[in-house]
Formats: sequence, structure tokens, C-alpha cells
Amino acid sequence: MSAIELLETYITPLLGGLTLGVAAMWLLFSLGRVAGISGIVWGVMAGPDRQWRGFFVAGLLVGGLIIHTVIGIPIPEQSSTSLSLVALSGLLVGFGTRIGGGCTSGHGVCGIGRQSLRSIVATITFMGAGVLTVFVIRHVVGGAL
Repeated sequence: MSAIELLETYITPLLGGLTLGVAAMWLLFSLGRVAGISGIVWGVMAGPDRQWRGFFVAGLLVGGLIIHTVIGIPIPEQSSTSLSLVALSGLLVGFGTRIGGGCTSGHGVCGIGRQSLRSIVATITFMGAGVLTVFVIRHVVGGAL
């Protein structure tokens, strides 16, 4: 395995996970807030504490750009998916996060770390739904989608 393959396969995901965990802990310990992205983005648009939330979202975007630049991995090409389908998908995800009381980052990364029963159940539910969806598309529909 080459050094680039080792970096892309093991080291980059490991560093990304460690960085995410440290950032989530830092936010919890410094501001007493959970790093759930849907709640943070909602707060930028309509909620309280807009300043730190805006910096958090900007850090996500700028941090990704910096990592792509430093490591040399090109930014993915723009999707050819229609804007209306992307907008509908975003609305469905937003609706789901409202029903579920949070998003995958809030429940899966932060909630499980806090041993929240609600987050554990939510994470099992959305992971199970994802596995079921992949199974149906690959084996029942036959990958026709």
C-alpha cells in the first residue's frame, strides 16, 4: 500500500473523526451546547446566539476547503442533480430532523457520547433505515434507481 493510499484509507478518516470528537467536546464544555448541525444551522437563520453559530458553520466550510488544499484532494465536481430535487431532499431532511429532535451529528456523535437513551434509539433507527434502504435498492429494486 502506497503512502497516499494509506493516508486516504486510514489516516485521513482517523484524523477527521478525532477532530470532530474534540470539536464536539470543546463546544459542549465551553458553551454547554451540543454540536448538532441542524440545530446550529437553524440558530444561524432564526435562533438565539447567532454569532457563535455563524462562526461554527463558517469553520465547517472553511475547514473543509483548507483540508482539501493542504492534502491536495480535489474538491468534488458539482452534481448534475436538478436543483428542485436537491431542494426537496433538503426539505425532507429538515423535516426528519424536526421529527427526530435532531440530526445524525447531534444524536450519533454527541448524544451517544452523552449516553442519551433518546439519541441511542434515534441512531439505531436512522442507521437501520439506511441499511434497509440500501438492501431494498440493491436486492429488491435491483439497483434500477
